[in-house]
Amino acid sequence: MSPFTGSATRTPDWRHLRLTVDEGVATVTLARPDKLNALTFGAYADLRDLLAELSRDKSVRALVLGGEGRGFCSGGDVDEIIGATLAMDTAQLLDFNRMTGQVVRAVRECPFPVVAAVHGVAAGAGAVLALAADFRVADPSARFSFLFTRVGLSGGDMGAAYLLPRVVGLGHATRLLMLGEPVRAPEAERIGLISELTQEGKAAEAAQSLARRLAEGPALAYAQTKALLTAELDMPLAASVELDASTQALLMNGEDYAEFHAAFTEKRPPKWQGR
Repeated sequence: MSPFTGSATRTPDWRHLRLTVDEGVATVTLARPDKLNALTFGAYADLRDLLAELSRDKSVRALVLGGEGRGFCSGGDVDEIIGATLAMDTAQLLDFNRMTGQVVRAVRECPFPVVAAVHGVAAGAGAVLALAADFRVADPSARFSFLFTRVGLSGGDMGAAYLLPRVVGLGHATRLLMLGEPVRAPEAERIGLISELTQEGKAAEAAQSLARRLAEGPALAYAQTKALLTAELDMPLAASVELDASTQALLMNGEDYAEFHAAFTEKRPPKWQGR
């Protein structure tokens, strides 16, 4: 996302989520614990807009996405979204579905690593939000359910049919998106859906630890690695190695590359600047 802004100022408060930023780590918490953090129209819009704002904030170097209470996110609110969409015309429905997809694109395209801290349920849109993150840190209570076919819709919602096969393979993705059955933490780890399985109740702590490690690292190198991982999914090898070469040439002119050499020579840890 572009770092250049217009006349809008940074939003001081968000109605549908909580945001804290500490030493380069932004923590975004879905905060409807009484509804298992079910998403509303406003929550989708807040996530989309918040990620755009944070992407322009040079002080943010990693982000943790979590949920308050008993679970991560139970998906779209049945009453506030499914009930409302039944009264919408096709143009309105297209606008809504495009907005949910914009949230996933924002997670994938923001210039810092995103760590999902998953406990309890991650269902429907909640499962896709976790899927879109760069890392999924989960405790044994986590269960992922891509429920879209169970409400009569395509399993390929919000980019799930693009992302999931690339994470777990086409066979597992077909089963998960077609049947919508829950995948509990041990199986999710086995098929590669979970990046790190923690002890009970430790997902948020482990996610923060990973985010701090990322925030202290070479931010520009991480940003470019994330961008290449996304861009090269659909590229032939020749185009990928050319893009890799161009990216490395640019980073070799950066301050962090020179700083590594200086630190190595002086036998000290590098002081990364993200430049």
